[in-house]
Amino acid sequence: MRILIVGAGGFVGRHLLPRLTEGGDTPVAAGRDPRRLQRLFPGMDFLTCDMARDTAEDWRPRLTGIDAVVNLAGLIRDGAGAFEAVHERGAQALFDACLAVGVRRVIQLSALGADETGTSRYHRSKKAADDHLAALDPTGQRLDWAILRPSLIIGRGGASTEMLCALAAAPLPLRLGPGIWRVQPIHIDDVIDVIIRLLHHTPPFARRLDLMGPEPMTTDGVTQTLRAWLGLRPAQFLPLPHALLTLGAVLGDRFGLGPASRDSLSMLAAGNVGDDGPMRAILGRPARALPAALARHPAMAGDRWRARLLPLTMPLRLLLAAIWIWTGTVSMGLYPVADSYALLAPLGLTGLSATIALYTGAVLDLLLGLALLCRWRPVAVGAAQLVLMTGYTILISLYLPDLWLHPFGAITKNLAVAGATLAMMAMEADNG
Repeated sequence: MRILIVGAGGFVGRHLLPRLTEGGDTPVAAGRDPRRLQRLFPGMDFLTCDMARDTAEDWRPRLTGIDAVVNLAGLIRDGAGAFEAVHERGAQALFDACLAVGVRRVIQLSALGADETGTSRYHRSKKAADDHLAALDPTGQRLDWAILRPSLIIGRGGASTEMLCALAAAPLPLRLGPGIWRVQPIHIDDVIDVIIRLLHHTPPFARRLDLMGPEPMTTDGVTQTLRAWLGLRPAQFLPLPHALLTLGAVLGDRFGLGPASRDSLSMLAAGNVGDDGPMRAILGRPARALPAALARHPAMAGDRWRARLLPLTMPLRLLLAAIWIWTGTVSMGLYPVADSYALLAPLGLTGLSATIALYTGAVLDLLLGLALLCRWRPVAVGAAQLVLMTGYTILISLYLPDLWLHPFGAITKNLAVAGATLAMMAMEADNG
């Protein structure tokens, strides 16, 4: 089968495409960034799409020769009406085009709770697309469809998994909410097994299917399971006040930080459990219990590093930004200008040249610090900071070598700052 995977560069897509290739199918990766798709899936067919803008007319020529479509496109936060644009209108346009050109099978990845009980904007937008797909052909005679509604999906590369691993890897594992919120986590391997089974399911399907593990777990239970998977010793939980969780969700919505959002918090608090009987019938077995599923992919040192460093990514970037903003601000006049000129004199800079050098350096420091504060291309900004810092250090070493002997380590601390900058660049590499 030739199968179009929309949102192929996401968590589920990166696990699905290799499995399809192994099974002899021909997947076609679709997403907004073709260069990223080429990096992720070298040698694989791909096409560029934008679920927020593409219409059914845009989709029709792309679907020529496609036997099945799997829509994995999804967002974790609703910036500027993105849920409605991507989850609802974008998915509806794709489904309309599939029916129009004769695509035989469509699988839509939705979410557990995307029904009449769902109250979050995320759930409502997913439900609107699900209902549209089901209404196109209720019996699946012309367009066979399946709407998959998973509970919390656990697996390497998942944003929620990384967040939970970070909570689990703290010296004292952090309690999410009261610790008794109920979820029914399902491992990514089982989700992929269900999708592949449905893609090759012979009779028409045309139904909604909840995906979940064999039994409910508390959020404390999930955290403890991930801590054990990481190979860390059991420890007492450190509660997080609800106000702090809410603040984290608000900041996540405002600055796009990780999976934290008000919608995700409300969905967890509402519970995420259901009946796995229908899924068992399709899969021919229950989904694996979370400890058993994780044991099939043993954690390595890299997993522990990732879990421990993830919470430090933003603080490290902000601390480095603060250093550069502060040095730029101080050089603008908080430090006596006459003393700054005295430091520049041994370099042969006096008068106008000293003024230009002083304020040019101050402005550069400020701009680089502000760029880092705003998370604008942090890797490139970090590289520029290293170049500038190296230049400052060379000039000081040549013309003001006594500063190396300063008891406060004014210059030697550059070595530590350079190391922290390299670490920040590595941690922020996915953000440019």
